Amino acid sequence: MSDIEIRRATESDLPAIVAMLADDPLGATRESPDDLTPYRAAFETLAADPQQHLVVAVRAGQTVGTLQLTVIPGLSRRGATRSIIEGVRIHRDERGGGLGTQLIEWAVAESRTLGCHMVQLTSDATRIDAHRFYERLGFEASHLGFKLPL
Repeated sequence: MSDIEIRRATESDLPAIVAMLADDPLGATRESPDDLTPYRAAFETLAADPQQHLVVAVRAGQTVGTLQLTVIPGLSRRGATRSIIEGVRIHRDERGGGLGTQLIEWAVAESRTLGCHMVQLTSDATRIDAHRFYERLGFEASHLGFKLPL
């Protein structure tokens, strides 16, 4: 996979990122790839925040993967800083080839570099294959998550 470049996302990556976010049954119900306006506003907020790391994986000039890494300082666990991995998506033509593993390994290594003591992530309860993937990479299902739409 040495032909993969993992780099910070730019605004020009948004169409490909949003298309990947929408490219599964769950994402298809909550994403709007035909209207990038809200994504552009969110991208500006992310780009201005040094604790946010929206990255893409690029192969031969094509955006083929993405994830967002958020660094959160905290008081618990003796003031431990943690990172949260969100929005992991791989282009359908690249799935099963190791790119997801490479992206997660990048996020874990980057978290260490940024002084994090823990990496956590959430995955929708319906994404059973994703759960097995994260467990293979050493993540443990340790908490029960709750969300409240506003």
